[in-house]
Amino acid sequence: MLILRKYQKKKIAIYGMGKTGQSVAKFLKRFNSHVSCWDDNIKVRKKIKKAKFQIRKFWKNRDSVDAIVVSPGIDIKKCKIKKYLKKNFNKIITDLDLFFELNKKDTFISITGTNGKSTTCKIIEKILSAARYNVRTVGNIGEPILYSSKTKKKFIFILEVSSYQLEYSKLFRSKHAAILNISPDHLERHKNMSNYAKIKSKIFIAQKKNDYSYVNQKGKNLNSIKEIFKNKKIKSKLISVDKSDCKILLKKVNNEYFKHEGNKENLAFAYRIVKKFKISDKIIVNALNKFKGLPHRQEIIFSNKNLLCINDSKATTFDASLQSLLNYKNIYWIVGGLPKYKDKFDLKIIRKKIIKAYIIGKNISFFKNKIKNHIPFKVSNNIKNALDSIYNDIKLSKNLKETILLSPAAASFDQFNDFESRGRYFKNFILKKFRKKNV
Repeated sequence: MLILRKYQKKKIAIYGMGKTGQSVAKFLKRFNSHVSCWDDNIKVRKKIKKAKFQIRKFWKNRDSVDAIVVSPGIDIKKCKIKKYLKKNFNKIITDLDLFFELNKKDTFISITGTNGKSTTCKIIEKILSAARYNVRTVGNIGEPILYSSKTKKKFIFILEVSSYQLEYSKLFRSKHAAILNISPDHLERHKNMSNYAKIKSKIFIAQKKNDYSYVNQKGKNLNSIKEIFKNKKIKSKLISVDKSDCKILLKKVNNEYFKHEGNKENLAFAYRIVKKFKISDKIIVNALNKFKGLPHRQEIIFSNKNLLCINDSKATTFDASLQSLLNYKNIYWIVGGLPKYKDKFDLKIIRKKIIKAYIIGKNISFFKNKIKNHIPFKVSNNIKNALDSIYNDIKLSKNLKETILLSPAAASFDQFNDFESRGRYFKNFILKKFRKKNV
């Protein structure tokens, strides 16, 4: 706690009072910091007022603040106090910075990228736990990071880190840091792929010469990050990762999960990282054989000799859906929702795998334009209608085995609170409908 004395009785402003902002406010109370909270959403302000957080327009106060904690979801270039934040940019920190300062003596493994972050974190956690390390996965994978309390034991923290968290971070540093891949995502905020890649690369820039950085050897859109290495702005040891790195290991693994190409890539990163901890292949194989994938990520929810039903609700970009579309055949594809800004669809290599697409959500025209010249489709508007249509189409089909795949290539917020809610709805509907039928 001595490390965080610099925040004791200091004036700290928190901008954005969702889950992250509230976790920061509760955390700083432990140091008797003078905390001022604000959220532009009046409904959120009413909630936090009931929770007895101090609501104050800190930017209008004559007394300047010592630090400003900005929640990851806020774009400081577009928010209501953008001029104030620009002027005081040097004071901005994040919950990620606070967590790092609290746990500086522990080992940090940080994973970022567009797809596969959560799965890679969990694979690493599974292996390190099997090797009897004290390990905890935190970050953009559940509850806010500051809800993870400080312990007396020495820990290895595995962090899933988003571009939003990295964008304003100034103090955070990781012993092992990986960028798995980069494809178009969050471009409504980052504007273009070059900016997006540069923000991701901040996970490397803070590192020291005894740290390790891991990059996908064959990853597309990583040129700007490789340029940073060429310009010697990064001090850490660069390790190029290829999914062939775990080819020999996979021959010993008896787990269907790791036969999919996307999961092989996740495993390759996990394998290169855990080997730095001197863990034997025997322990790694035993851990991998027991590993189960995360919900809503190519999750098999029903399977018999005629039908396979996959919940891939986490796929919120086309590139994420592509990983699933490549893995299966005779696919009835449920697609649609809120498309990501500047997302590109290339159906050429997978159109023969798809029997038909069923478009859901409120952005029908976007997906029709992407699909109409490549594969048959039907406008279903919602998951229930899509599954009703699929069931009728299956009855007329002569294929030996078919796949129903929810892999929307879009965010869920037009019809659901989040991708988890969308996935649960699909899962429950499938289990009710197809377990009762002789499909």
